[in-house]
Amino acid sequence: MSHQALRARRGRFGVLAVAGAALLLAACAAPAQQAEPPSTSFSPSIVASSAGDPVTVPGLSSATSSSAEAPSPSPESSSAEPDPTPESTPVDAPQDDYTPPAEPPAPAPQEPAQTRDPATEQQPATGGGKIVVIDPGHNGANGSNPDIINALVDAGFGQTKPCNTTGTSTNAGYTEHEFNWGVATRLQSILSARGFDVRMTRNSDDGVGPCVNKRAAFGNDANAAAVVSIHGDGDDAGAQGFYVMTAERAPAGAAMAAQSEALASDMRDALVNAGLSPSNHLGSGGLWQRGDLAGLNLSLRPTVMLEMGNMRNSADAALMSSSQGQQQIAEGIADGVSAYLG
Repeated sequence: MSHQALRARRGRFGVLAVAGAALLLAACAAPAQQAEPPSTSFSPSIVASSAGDPVTVPGLSSATSSSAEAPSPSPESSSAEPDPTPESTPVDAPQDDYTPPAEPPAPAPQEPAQTRDPATEQQPATGGGKIVVIDPGHNGANGSNPDIINALVDAGFGQTKPCNTTGTSTNAGYTEHEFNWGVATRLQSILSARGFDVRMTRNSDDGVGPCVNKRAAFGNDANAAAVVSIHGDGDDAGAQGFYVMTAERAPAGAAMAAQSEALASDMRDALVNAGLSPSNHLGSGGLWQRGDLAGLNLSLRPTVMLEMGNMRNSADAALMSSSQGQQQIAEGIADGVSAYLG
């Protein structure tokens, strides 16, 4: 190619390059559509594009999670427990010497099975820890506190009765509360030795009361397997012997009433086997249902009330006043409890 032709071609390439550059500048100078700046006001309807991605809230300096976590519970709400079931409480106000039943002790830890030797291990007592409530009637200071023992309390089924009474005595002046306490403490020793968990509605013979409705509440609150209330009668001199009383109505339903009747029957048989005689005057064959006694009307556990003899009868009075007679009576009652509770 000649020198002139080469120079002409370079001129055409230069024109094309200048034209291309002009077109590029024109394109860069064209206005582009710009997005509007984000608003700086907070919108509560922000939704994340995918769960777990952080979302930046305009106007705030930090990111917040797209899925809000539930607040941690306060210590009060997280540790709150339902209130315990309230214990039953007596309804009367007199300031007698009532002490509610204690909670049973925690069972002793058992030895590992491999370390126990059945050949030498002592067998458990027959009572098996079943709770027996003994209720020695009346109390030594009742006569000195008429304002307390004469106050009327609930006796069940719409009835009211005095909180307590002084009880009776022999013609020689030996009091019923002393007799009841003497038999009760002997009975406590016998039953404890047999493996029963024994509770007493009163802890001495020189206090006031407790009121009759509180005595019933004691057996209920202790969840007793059997309740035995001990008394002596003050009848005509010709009346002699014991009788076992149960509730005429069923304060805790027919099934519990049947258990009380079974306890009464076992008790009567055991007392006869111990050499004691059923009453020749009251009840029938040593058994009597009563509808007027608070200790029976308010009891929700298997319960019997015992009149262990007539303190105005000379033969009964001699037996009931003696240490030997009280031991005989206590052993007969213990045998009745053991027979009923197996």
